[in-house]
This record gives sequence, C-alpha cells and structure tokens, in this order.
Amino acid sequence: MAIFVASIAQIFHGFITMHLHLGELTPETFLRDYWQKKPLVIRQGFKNFEDLLTPEDMAGLACDDMVESRRIYKTEGEWQAEFGPFDSYEHLGESDWTLVVQALNNWVPKADELIQCFDFIPRWRLDDVMVSYATPGGGVGPHIDLYDVFICQGSGRRRWRVGDRGPHKEFAAHPALLHTEAFEAIIDVELLPGDILYLPPGFPHDGVALEASMSFSVGYRTASAKDMVSALADHLIDNDLGCEQIADPGRPLARQSGKISDADLARIKAQLLDTLDDQLISEFSGRYLTQSKCELDLVDEELGFQPTDIVELLGNQALTRLGGLRCLYFEHTVGQGIFYLNGEQISMPSRLMTIIMMLCDHQILTPEMLEPWLNDADFLDMLTTWVNVGFWYFQES
Repeated sequence: MAIFVASIAQIFHGFITMHLHLGELTPETFLRDYWQKKPLVIRQGFKNFEDLLTPEDMAGLACDDMVESRRIYKTEGEWQAEFGPFDSYEHLGESDWTLVVQALNNWVPKADELIQCFDFIPRWRLDDVMVSYATPGGGVGPHIDLYDVFICQGSGRRRWRVGDRGPHKEFAAHPALLHTEAFEAIIDVELLPGDILYLPPGFPHDGVALEASMSFSVGYRTASAKDMVSALADHLIDNDLGCEQIADPGRPLARQSGKISDADLARIKAQLLDTLDDQLISEFSGRYLTQSKCELDLVDEELGFQPTDIVELLGNQALTRLGGLRCLYFEHTVGQGIFYLNGEQISMPSRLMTIIMMLCDHQILTPEMLEPWLNDADFLDMLTTWVNVGFWYFQES
C-alpha cells in the first residue's frame, strides 16, 4: 500500500448517493425478526457501492495521532496487533494483514450518509463506523462482539463464517485480541461489493479477505450498567447532587442492634430510587450519550462569524453537522426547549422545539429548512456560536 499523507481537513468533502435495499424485508420486519435475534446476509443491500475512501486515504488517516487505528497480522503463526499512528507498511508484505480505522464518521463526511441508511435505529444507539482494509488472507481472527453491526462489503471479496450463540470459550490470542475457539458455522458466505452481513451481539464470526478488500462496519451498542452507574456517580459528585439523607421519624425501638430490618432496607432503596428521578436520568444520560468517543475535528480557532454573516451564507449554502458530533433530545423534555450537544445540556426557548428536532434529526440543514427561523435572534445567536466552533460548517447546497 502506498502511503498518502494529508491533513484531515484537506480530504473527503464530497457526498455520494446511497440507498439501502433490504429486498423483501422492510425496516419494520428486520427489527421484528432479526434485530438482536439472528444474523442476516443482505445481498446487494447497496447497488453499485463505492468505497467511502481509498486505501491510500485510509493510510493517510492512520498517520494522524488523532485517529484511532490498528494493524493486525501474524508473525511465525502468532497473532500481532499494533496501534497507530503508522507511517510504513512495506515490511508487512502483500498478504495476511489488516488495517482498521475507528470512528470513520468523525473524519469522512461520506460515512454519515452510510449511517443515514440505518436511521430506522436511533442515533443514541450508534457507536461508530469502522473501516477495514485487508490484503489477501487478512483478517482479525475469530471473535465475538458485544454490539450489533452491519458489515458492508466494499471493494474486493471476503469470506465470512458465523457461528451460533452459545458457551464459546474465549482466549487472548494477543493482549489486544480476544479470540474464540473454533466454532461450527451456521453461515458460510462470500461477500461481494454492496453485500451486507448483519450480526447481533454474541455470535462468533471470522472474516478473511479473498483479495485486497475494504469493508465498512456500522456498529450499534449501549454502555453497560456498570459503566453507566460509574459515570452517574461522577455526575452526582461533580454537580453536588443526591445529598439528601434518610429521615426516619417515628422509628420503632430496636431490639437487635446489628440487624437491618426490612423496613430499613425499604428506606435505603427508596433513598436511592428517589434520587434517580426522570429529570436526573435525562440530564445525565443526555450528557453521557452525546459525548464523542473520539476527538472531534474542530477548528483550531473560532471563525469569527457574525449572525449577519450566517444569514448571508445561508443564501446559497447548506450547513452540515460535523462528523461524530452527537446531538440528541428526549421526547418528554424537547417541548421545554432542552436538548443535548457534545456532552452539554442546551436550553432554548420552548418556541424553538421544532428547530431542536431539526438540528438533531438531520445531518444537513438546507437554506430552505432554516429560512423560517433566521429572524429569531435567540436561535441565530446560538447557531452562530456553533458554526464558529466548528459544530456545523457550510457546504454548497
């Protein structure tokens, strides 16, 4: 692979037209019959699929220390994994290695068009888009994922074997590679460009490139309860919340001082549950779910636009949300003008509920979509602030 080095800001600004074809399925039947239940091969889910970037462009991304990348290969039969940035590949030869880049949607605008094809699943469930380039024989080994993934085959061909859920034994083939032992395949298929393999959590699988190839994986996951509770504790501490203590007037006489009675256990449980009201859970989870998992490609310095500049530019240009920027609202609080952006709670006048949904539901905001709101000073001031820090950027419509 030739090495192409370029700054992230200099590459990837076009859009392609991409439509998902589920054959005889509809999104409703897919969610009913397959989502988190069983794997599915979707032949030609994308007609005339084109790679979202070239292998050279991918190598350029993997040169940047802001981008999470890794290489997987074997040395004398032993699995190896290395983390980027990388500046050379020649020593790896022409076969049996793989390059992976995470969070492609943070760096390549085209990747969000791929995500949009799966927007029948809400964005709060989205993890990221991962791209894999593999030479003939390359792969990452047999493994089990804890998330849902749509593996979209780009150029080249890969063979995928998928096993059934079960008590599969896992082991560390390398400190950075958790593999599973051999499994009996319930799916053994060769994916061609435009084909899709959907995998729910828990199904062992192994993909091997039959020729130099690329694949693009759209992953969906949720945090574990352990991670959420840990982050919630930090939220309570940082915001000095949950400080109320148990009150127990009218307590009966204790005859066994070492016992926690059922009534006391109920008081302790009630204290914890009362702390976790809808307002707290909404505010915490809104902030938590909109934090980017990887560094965003923000502008180095604020751009200095004024509201009048924004109005003028919207005469003939659309606004595109920065790749990887998370923007979500809750059904029960959007009417109050509340939504969440990049880990922060944003409050707007309740009259702007419609524009909040537009901001969160659409990656691209056309001049026609925004025109009714450009006389609202509150909205225009906020929009100007977001454009100046790079959350949204102008693109010819």
